[in-house]
Amino acid sequence: MVNTEDFSKRLHKILEFYELSAAGFADKIEVGRSSISHILSGRNKPSLDFVMKVVKSFPEVELYWLLNGKGSFPPSETPTPKFEAKHETPNTPLPEKATSPENNKMPFTFPQQGKNKPIRKIVIFYEDGTFEAFEN
Repeated sequence: MVNTEDFSKRLHKILEFYELSAAGFADKIEVGRSSISHILSGRNKPSLDFVMKVVKSFPEVELYWLLNGKGSFPPSETPTPKFEAKHETPNTPLPEKATSPENNKMPFTFPQQGKNKPIRKIVIFYEDGTFEAFEN
């Protein structure tokens, strides 16, 4: 559960870092100005849509930091990735999005209730609070 007061403090920190007013921030993430005002005052809790708009508009903002204060903001100059699994190799680039030329869909499916459905989106969450999303 997101603590509204702490979330508001983190949002204020983002505004200060980017030197934005509440109105400018609302315009940047394309939400109503009253929404920002209500969240900053602690009246309303942020919706998932609101949080995702912040993270999408400001890639330096780590999702886990924004939601629960774990991690840091502003981000450090060069984050050091943690690799604990023996077979993972740091600095190995991720492959390009795999697509099938026939239908431009990802070539694998995930069984759900006896049916195979095409995967639309994969999200990888890292221990440092960052994430990557891959969409079809």
